[in-house]
Amino acid sequence: MIGLVLAAGAGRRLRPYTDTLPKALVPVDPAGEGTTTVLDLTLGNFAEVGLTEAAIVVGYRKEAVYERQAALEAKYGVKLHLVENDKAEEWNNAYSLWCARDVIKEGVILANGDTVHPVSVEKTLLAARGDGQRIILALDTVKQLADEEMKVITADGKGVQRITKLMDPASATGEYIGVTLIEAEAGADLADALKATFERDPQLYYEDGYQELVNRGFQVDVAPIGEVSWVEIDNHDDLNRAREIACRY
Repeated sequence: MIGLVLAAGAGRRLRPYTDTLPKALVPVDPAGEGTTTVLDLTLGNFAEVGLTEAAIVVGYRKEAVYERQAALEAKYGVKLHLVENDKAEEWNNAYSLWCARDVIKEGVILANGDTVHPVSVEKTLLAARGDGQRIILALDTVKQLADEEMKVITADGKGVQRITKLMDPASATGEYIGVTLIEAEAGADLADALKATFERDPQLYYEDGYQELVNRGFQVDVAPIGEVSWVEIDNHDDLNRAREIACRY
């Protein structure tokens, strides 16, 4: 199993940082000096759970990731492979994850490049393996939900029934936090579902690819992460929150 980070997006709501950097390289250290980024934290998590290799899907401002590749490999002891998304500024992330379809077939822990979270999330996913699950989503069942969150409804013994932002928060089991364990044997099915998803609408999310799998009868499971401090960075308020959280990890 290897790590996989989606880091191709532009993150325009985080300008001026993202004038020159992808979101995954926006500084989350308290001083904002760039000593710690989301990518640093994620690679650190991968290393702590024993992963020695990771792929990063790059697109917008990809040169900034290439420039830091050697330093990141040396710092975290994780060999990095960069996968290029040629439509990063045009299409949404269903296509971005599909670009890594050959990587997914090796079995991955997938992390969004804008999610600050502790290594306990990866540990929870790894601990949940072994009962035939092929895809396991990290689920926050504690947080109070609103309209923007990627919400999930589950059924006992049947896994995910629905995953979308477009549902009543009161009906949701929890929020998908942007970290998934994908076993190698799920890779081909997921790649096919992602392809069908972006061909239907290139602006769809990879989570819509998960829904496509569910609609096809594929069981997608979840692992509750407990009471964990994490944040998805979409804007400057989120970035301030990320800096508060990141210093704890």
